[in-house]
Amino acid sequence: MPDVSIKEVARIANVSIATVSRCINNPEKVTEKTRIKVQDAIRQTGYSPNRLAQSFRRGRTNIVMVVLPSVGDPFFTAVMKGIKSAATTKGYSVLIEETQLNTMTADEIGAMLVSNQTDGIILLASMSPFGTEILSAKSKRRLPIVIGCETISPELADFPSVHIDNIAAAKEATNYLISLGHKRIAMIYGQESSLLTKDRELGYRAAMKQAKLPIDPGWVVEGDLTITGARKATRNLMSHNNRPTAIFCANDEMAIGCLHEVKSSGLRVPGDISIIGFDDIRYAEVTDPPLTTISQPAEEIGERVMYRLCRRIDAGHGTTSSPEIVPHKLVIRQSVAKPAD
Repeated sequence: MPDVSIKEVARIANVSIATVSRCINNPEKVTEKTRIKVQDAIRQTGYSPNRLAQSFRRGRTNIVMVVLPSVGDPFFTAVMKGIKSAATTKGYSVLIEETQLNTMTADEIGAMLVSNQTDGIILLASMSPFGTEILSAKSKRRLPIVIGCETISPELADFPSVHIDNIAAAKEATNYLISLGHKRIAMIYGQESSLLTKDRELGYRAAMKQAKLPIDPGWVVEGDLTITGARKATRNLMSHNNRPTAIFCANDEMAIGCLHEVKSSGLRVPGDISIIGFDDIRYAEVTDPPLTTISQPAEEIGERVMYRLCRRIDAGHGTTSSPEIVPHKLVIRQSVAKPAD
C-alpha cells in the first residue's frame, strides 16, 4: 500500500491536520466525536499512527502553520503557491490560519507551536496574533517563526523576515507620477493598524516632500485594503474642490476599486485621473485600462520564507535573524499619463 499522508486523514475526517495530530498525540484535548471521526479516517486509509509517533519522538510533526490576513487576497494566493511548492520539496504539510476570520484564539495558535503540534510558523501579517507574552525574550529563542511580506512590528523585530523595501517602492511609484508632471497626488492607504501600508505611506510622503509638493490634509484616506473601502475613499477624494490628478493606492485591490469608482463617476482614467497600484496581482494587467503598479515577486517570497523557516527549524536560534530584502519593480501600463491640466 502506498504511504498515506496525515493530510489525507485530515481530508477524510473533515478536520485540520493539527486536529489529527492532537487526536494521536493528545487525545484528551479532543472531543470524543472528533476523535471517532479521525480514528475512522485512519482505519480507512491504513495510516500508521506509529509513523506519526516516531516523528513526535524526533520532536517533529512535519507541519508548518501559515498565518495570513485573508485567504481570498490574490497577492497572498501567489505567496501561498510559493510556500506550498517549497514545503512539498522539504516534506512539510501546510496548515493555514486566517487572522481576520479564524475560529482559533491567539492563545490556541501560539499553544500549537509551543506544544510541538506544528514545527514552525510563517507569519504573513504585520501584527502578531499570539499576543506579547508568547513572544517574550525567553520564548523568542525557541520559537521558529519567519515573517513574510510584511513590515516588522517591534515585537517581531528579532525574527527573520523576507520582504521588499516598501518605503523605497512607494517612493518610486510616487516619483513616477511626479516625473510625469503630477503635483496633486493623493494616496489611499490600507488600515490604521497595518504597518505595511504605513511604510508605503512613508514612502509617498518622502517623495512628495523631496519634490516640495504639498499634501492636502484630505488627500490621504483609508481604503481598508478592499475594493469597497477604496470606492468610498475615492468618492471622498473626488468631492474635493482641489481634486487630485493622480491617486496612489497601497495595494492593487484598492486600485481596482478606485479605478471603477472614477470611471463610474464619468471621469476618464488616465485622462482625468491617473491611478497607480501596488503588488501586481494577476488582475492588474486585465483591468480597463491595465494597471500601472509596483510588482512584488510573490511566489519567490513564498519559497524563500519557507526555505528560511526550514533552516531555522533545523538549526534552531543560531540562524541569522537579519531581514532578507527582495527586489521590487515598477510595472508601467496604461492607467497613468501626464495630467490634463
